[in-house]
Amino acid sequence: MASSPTTSELAADPSRISRRRFVGGMAASVLGASGCSRTTKAVEPINVGILHSQTGTMAISETSLRDMELFAIDEINAAGGVLSRPIKPVVKNPKSRFDDLFPRRARQLLDEEDVVAVFGCWTSASRKAVKPIFEEYDRLLFYPVQYEGNECSPNIVYTGTVPNQQVFPALDWLRSLSGGAKRRFFLVGTDYVFPWTLSHLITNHFKATYPDTEIVGKSYCPFGEKDFERVVTQIGESEADVVINMINGDSNLYFYTELARQGITSDDVPVLATSIGEDELRGLLPELVEGHLAAANYFQSVEREGNHDFIERFRREHGEDRVISDPMEAAYVSVYLWKAAVELAGSTDTEAVRKALGTQIQIDAPGGRVHVDKRNQHLAKRCRVGKIRSDRQFDIVYEAPRILTPDPFPQTSFPGWRCDWTNDGLVEGDPVRIEP
Repeated sequence: MASSPTTSELAADPSRISRRRFVGGMAASVLGASGCSRTTKAVEPINVGILHSQTGTMAISETSLRDMELFAIDEINAAGGVLSRPIKPVVKNPKSRFDDLFPRRARQLLDEEDVVAVFGCWTSASRKAVKPIFEEYDRLLFYPVQYEGNECSPNIVYTGTVPNQQVFPALDWLRSLSGGAKRRFFLVGTDYVFPWTLSHLITNHFKATYPDTEIVGKSYCPFGEKDFERVVTQIGESEADVVINMINGDSNLYFYTELARQGITSDDVPVLATSIGEDELRGLLPELVEGHLAAANYFQSVEREGNHDFIERFRREHGEDRVISDPMEAAYVSVYLWKAAVELAGSTDTEAVRKALGTQIQIDAPGGRVHVDKRNQHLAKRCRVGKIRSDRQFDIVYEAPRILTPDPFPQTSFPGWRCDWTNDGLVEGDPVRIEP
């Protein structure tokens, strides 16, 4: 059995990581805190925050992120903690209220609870609501969900994907012969910044690469919307041959139900989802969703060393009926990524952890190797497209041939904008007007 790298070895090469130890969940020392020793003396814990909605329209998705982050913390504590100290999670419920409770709960965590970092948010509305607070307190938020880009903060570590790692490759595949040579696209989403911006990006991507593509319709619904009769009727009348679904939260249950009620099947008009996965599908009958598609970095069905063990460990703790989705895997990686940076830095100080992240730490995650892009604190990841099976798992029908470098500001949509914290930071180009 190969030994783990020593602390000195990791200092010389901070990208080293043990696949067996991380993916197998056998140790908290992803970057080799091998000097941990047991003691009977009480040790002061390290407080970290968890900020996910456990009630309201986003609870269908965010509750599982909370569970996964607590699961990772339990694993790390069982293996000795971080810097020989246990992690103490402080959980707050912002109740899917983006404008008031998310920033209020974030301030409570950073001020009253004195947490050193926070794992949280799902929607871009919630992330943008708390972003200035993390910048004010100079603490780190680890954000585990795919999003629209057009943002770069030194106080956020973006462990999900941006469109050039998720949506663009999926669109390219849909346009290809193997993806069905789709040409008429209908865009549907929740009425907020993520779908608005993503629609802007999709439109410009098609103009630059496939000018014969038609956007035959767009529709946006409020958070928590349940009535999709009009929208689905529009989809049918538009003669779209594919739908891009950017709906967030439990509204997805009603959207897919209405598609089936109106007789629009995956054979007729497949739906490619950007924000649902295995976890959200638990609430849908298989016949409503079978054959539809999703774009993600991780699917539970990924055949990869350590993934099956990761799934089984989570199920032993949280129930055999539980499933794991892309944001859940990213939430798990977030906690271990923070731990790796803290141990490399030898401190929980924000600036020290940020510098450690800048060494481009690499992790063999359950879904594949990822690393931190030191320029913008996003992760480099691989895109996959999955087709929903009768058991509400996914058959992977497309996988990008390489790991994709994150680009929060695609030049087709944000000319002149860029982010590089190793050089000149955030550079703003001309103002970009984004309309629904």
